[in-house]
Amino acid sequence: MDYIRQIRKKIGSDMLLTVGCGVILEKGNSILLQHRKDEDSWCIPGGLMEIGETFEEAAKREVFEETGLIVENLELFGIYSGENGFATYPNGDKVYGIQIIFQSKVPEGEIRTNKEESHDHQFFETGSLPENLTLRQQAFIFDWQSCAKRPIVK
Repeated sequence: MDYIRQIRKKIGSDMLLTVGCGVILEKGNSILLQHRKDEDSWCIPGGLMEIGETFEEAAKREVFEETGLIVENLELFGIYSGENGFATYPNGDKVYGIQIIFQSKVPEGEIRTNKEESHDHQFFETGSLPENLTLRQQAFIFDWQSCAKRPIVK
């Protein structure tokens, strides 16, 4: 996030184009979601790419930072853009994000919640997703819920 901080020093809260990478982690018929502190909403583990990272490296790093899990065997789930990519964070920062989403099975290991970013991690079955999903992630979480198993460009 050092790159984003450096850019924010120059442009303030103006609109910034970002590339986010996340992973839909499955366990049986359930998805692992994290309850974010900054937006009080549920989302998949993931975050912004750093300069020089590949999409896959960014996704793996973010999952590890947020859950303590080491993921392998990532498959591309979808590439998402469009109206839902716009966001204004509680601190006033504006972004337009492109999302590169992977899918994987939950690896062995104990999930550790990064208390700076999240309240909790929970598994949700396809029919019992929480109502307060992060708006920018609803498209791919709903695609997962409806069993859209092929990479989708939206």
